[in-house]
Amino acid sequence: MVVINIPVDNETAKIYEKAPQADKKKMQILLSLWLREFEKPSVSLDELMDEISRKAEACGLTPKIFETDLLV
Repeated sequence: MVVINIPVDNETAKIYEKAPQADKKKMQILLSLWLREFEKPSVSLDELMDEISRKAEACGLTPKIFETDLLV
């Protein structure tokens, strides 16, 4: 695993810092999947979101997991 720094707004940083470790892991996986999409040729937002959803579910991040208050 490699650590990178990504500037975010203050509110986003607060949400991440206050999140439990399990939620941080979910956020890290989703961000990693999302960033990988930039290697591919441009696709529509709908196609991109569908692909990210499929990959997230393959990693065990099902919609049920996200029914919890992930960002609270």
